[in-house]
Amino acid sequence: MTARLEEARTAATPAPVQLFRETRQAAWAAARAAFPPRPAAADWPATHMDQESVVGLLSQEPFAVEHPGSQRWRFRGARLAMTWLADQPGGTWQQRWLASGAETAGRDWKRDCARWLDDRGVHVGQRLDLLSVGLILAASADIIRPSPSWLAAPGVSPWALARTLEHGRDPAGFARLRAAVGEAGQITAGARHATIGRAAVLVAAKGGALADVTAGDFLELLDAERHGHGRPRDYSAVSWRLLRQAGAFGPHAPGTLAQLLTIGQRSPAELIDRYQLSCRPVRDLLVDYLQERQPALDHRSLDTLAQQLGRNFWADLEHHHPGVSSLNLPPEAAAAWKQRLRTKNPALRRGDPAPQAPRLTCRHTLLAVRAFYLDLAYWAAEDPARWGPWAAPSPVSKADVNTRKEDRRRKSRMDARTRERLPVLPVLVRSAAEHRARTAEALAAASRTPPGGTFTAGGEAFTRTAASKPGIRIWAQDASGRRHDLTWEEDHAFWTWAIIEVLRATGIRAEELLELTRHSLVQYRLPSTGELVPLLQIAPSKTDAERLLVVSPDLADVLSAIITRLQQPDGKIPLTDRYDGHEHLWQPPAPLLFQRRGGTETRQISTGTVRNMLNAALDRAGLTDAAGQPLTFTPHDFRRMFITDAILAGLPPHIAQVIAGHRDINVTLGYKAVYPEEVIKNHLAFLARRRAQRPTEEYRTPTDDEWQQFLGHFERRKVSAGPCGRAFATPCIHEHACIRCPMLWPDPAQRPRLADIRDNLTARIAEAEREGWLGEVEGLKISLAGANDKLAQIDRRAHRQPADLGIPATRTTSSPATATQN
Repeated sequence: MTARLEEARTAATPAPVQLFRETRQAAWAAARAAFPPRPAAADWPATHMDQESVVGLLSQEPFAVEHPGSQRWRFRGARLAMTWLADQPGGTWQQRWLASGAETAGRDWKRDCARWLDDRGVHVGQRLDLLSVGLILAASADIIRPSPSWLAAPGVSPWALARTLEHGRDPAGFARLRAAVGEAGQITAGARHATIGRAAVLVAAKGGALADVTAGDFLELLDAERHGHGRPRDYSAVSWRLLRQAGAFGPHAPGTLAQLLTIGQRSPAELIDRYQLSCRPVRDLLVDYLQERQPALDHRSLDTLAQQLGRNFWADLEHHHPGVSSLNLPPEAAAAWKQRLRTKNPALRRGDPAPQAPRLTCRHTLLAVRAFYLDLAYWAAEDPARWGPWAAPSPVSKADVNTRKEDRRRKSRMDARTRERLPVLPVLVRSAAEHRARTAEALAAASRTPPGGTFTAGGEAFTRTAASKPGIRIWAQDASGRRHDLTWEEDHAFWTWAIIEVLRATGIRAEELLELTRHSLVQYRLPSTGELVPLLQIAPSKTDAERLLVVSPDLADVLSAIITRLQQPDGKIPLTDRYDGHEHLWQPPAPLLFQRRGGTETRQISTGTVRNMLNAALDRAGLTDAAGQPLTFTPHDFRRMFITDAILAGLPPHIAQVIAGHRDINVTLGYKAVYPEEVIKNHLAFLARRRAQRPTEEYRTPTDDEWQQFLGHFERRKVSAGPCGRAFATPCIHEHACIRCPMLWPDPAQRPRLADIRDNLTARIAEAEREGWLGEVEGLKISLAGANDKLAQIDRRAHRQPADLGIPATRTTSSPATATQN
């Protein structure tokens, strides 16, 4: 399939692709070129039958029906349709059908037929519907073969056509299709009708059986539906999948329709031609340069490099300096280009005269252009004939790409971002868990309630409503009259909770999260004790190196819930196609852990869906920043918070580097945010080390008062909610706000007291919001999050159950290195 698509793209270079819509159009055009439809047949035996034989055939089985009135209606329609066709010029029924002009008339074909009926004195009621029934019967019997556009036009019932074809033309093929529809599970009635109707249209328009239908025939039908209805009819993706399972399309067709709508990898020439460069020699040079760099880059990096050199550099120069044709740029042109690159005007598109702002990403383009010039100069020494004519001084100097100041500013911004989000992370986690529990309770209660009945969930009353169309979703209406899709809300809440929990417990990248599969769970037996340690295998992604993470009990609970949700009755997880966004290629189906039903298909969760779920969770939590604006989280924020929290908790930086999958420890330290208390602690440690180097005679025996003070420390660190774990002679970093402090070890016997503190904080927050004391709300919310966290710690210790992940057994290894290789 890939070879055919690439061959089609090479034969006809697509138009420059700059917008998302044009990208999809280019992918569709390449798919149509790779999978052409079958040509329309001009002659076959059935179209040569005489009129009386055709009418007799259409009045018998399998075209006859049991109801006498319906049978008379169909017989009259068949006779009327064949009489109309007999008046058209041609030697066969197909020639007469084409000569009638009904194909080219589109929706107005019945208007011309009405004049013929008036001339023949046919004035019976519903005469045009009678004529349509006769033509559908003729198409079912393969007397005529209307085009897909005519059969897909409004007014033609593919379902009526399917009922006739299923009994008379290809009963085995339609039986396979119905079996595939039944095996699909949780497929809506609309998707089932659309799929069987499309199969009938393709068989009637092209002839043959369902197994003879090609991928090009299906694409032609979708185009016909787009022209007739403004867009393809619904359920095109599920129709493709079910028809392919029924034996249509052949072995070379892709497994899903989405693979056809993906542009895939583009050649360096296509990447550069998007920008319509005027100077052909420079265009060819950029293409050759990308071809040289291509083996060492993934496709996304190659695409980014093409944007930096083709659009940000040379296309900008051609636009502002027409006629430029040499890489040896005049100093004024180079200076003007760098100035345009370093600044931007966000309001320029709206026509506002706003001042220009600095462009934070300009250094990436500057580095790419400087590397481009330096590569040409280096290659010119090795191959002067090819690269020598293009060697020129670089317009980007070493000082232009000196980013030390910008790196420090970026580090400062990221540290401030992490310090702002890490304290409120428990609030987000608690909100996501509560929302998941609330939606699961509502869905379970609605499932036990018949349509029209009322139920209560989360303290709110609902009335279950019947869906407008039969399907798999459960709807309910709250007291305000708002309708809720409880099935979707529960699914959305579960995956939001799962994403947040896995990201905060592992610190993995978003693409690594979405590539986790059932096989990512492995186990390792410690040689010393024989204990089995569950591990999470992270597939190679950004650094092309896999790594193993220890699965904590909390993470094991989350993974167990995900596996339990996805498991089928046979215990297996469905295989799902996955798209590699870096290489722009479809990977083989795999039992992905982060897959969910979208419409009528199960698909891999995308990075855009992850961001949308995080934004929705933040909206529900109501978190705000220091300026009072809604707080935003990205998937990478969890990575920074994980590394910062791990190192602050005492994890050595070089171990954090291995866990994070960084090649350089300086990158790991760059992710770690610096806290003021950390600076104080390190300074005190420095003083302690300096004191340790003093002569021993300076040390003295402690006095009785000092010794009693030391012993009293262990008595004074006990507070009402439990003991404090801070070390001797260390100050309280939270100014005795024990609820917020991670060093407080909550006492299970003090759970009622903690519950009272939580309720008091809730009441104080409500009072502050009511009275307008907004300065206290944020601090009270942090304290409330700490109280809930302490209660959750007590509950986990009291009710924690071992999680059965069902990890497949592996052979015993003798060393961690051997376990990693396995």
